[in-house]
Amino acid sequence: MITTEVNPDSSVITINLPENFDFRIHREFRAAYEQRGNADKNFIINLENTKYMDSSALGMLLLLREYTGNDSGIDRVKIINVCEEVKNILRISKFEKLFQIQ
Repeated sequence: MITTEVNPDSSVITINLPENFDFRIHREFRAAYEQRGNADKNFIINLENTKYMDSSALGMLLLLREYTGNDSGIDRVKIINVCEEVKNILRISKFEKLFQIQ
């Protein structure tokens, strides 16, 4: 289950993802950022509980980046609390060039 948090001034939306970040949650993931306002927000993708990510999850992250304005994605989307397995997937996919990853 995805949960979201909005900071007090509504400029940052944190999306907390479940253990499996895969195609089964694509609608819920998209709704998590689209229903919280317009694309000028900053987003934090919290992978603290995520142990598995498939290729559709990579696509979902790219769609979020596109939603925020493509080139600004590295400044507007931060991926945090990444376990080593998921970090390897992101590294192999060269996502560190597209997003801030911590």
